[in-house]
Amino acid sequence: MPKASKNQIRLRIHTRIRRRVKGTPERPRLAIFRSVKHIYAQVIDDLDGKTLVSAGSTEKSSSNGGNMAGAKAIGKLVAERAKEKGIKAVVFDRGGYQYHGRVKALADAAREAGLEF
Repeated sequence: MPKASKNQIRLRIHTRIRRRVKGTPERPRLAIFRSVKHIYAQVIDDLDGKTLVSAGSTEKSSSNGGNMAGAKAIGKLVAERAKEKGIKAVVFDRGGYQYHGRVKALADAAREAGLEF
């Protein structure tokens, strides 16, 4: 049997997390995707299947890329955009990644900018 790749293991963990974490209109899901070069965040209403707010380090306004500073900037940006749409509270979906490093930096920045989770 071939060994599972890191991404296959992450996807299995993500599927397990998603059984419990659901985004509703009152409390949507803040989902994170982390690649080698970039980091992305979306606020999603799972009942309608719609992305309400998104931010990523590939945007022209982002200058840091996917490093720690970039993750903090994206966390702050997604929180500001969510507040503009009237979203105050979210459930955090770490996407199968460890809550450490860039994922933690993004979450902390979003909390500091006013999102509750």
